[in-house]
Amino acid sequence: MRTVSATLFSLMITAGSALAAGGGAEGEGLSMFGALFIAFGILIVLFQFIPGIMLLVGMLKGIFSANEKKAHNVNK
Repeated sequence: MRTVSATLFSLMITAGSALAAGGGAEGEGLSMFGALFIAFGILIVLFQFIPGIMLLVGMLKGIFSANEKKAHNVNK
């Protein structure tokens, strides 16, 4: 039993280093569809950024105009 476990252990060590070694076939990089998918995701984020900025500006206008209306009504 000890011989079998020692043999299996040595095979796992040598196989692990062989699998981790470089020099295999390298990938071609990003395909055209992959690049289009990433570009589409970026466009979605950018097009959601513009309405977000407009909403923020509208909220800030509402906050500051509410203070002016309250101050104006108190003086009457």
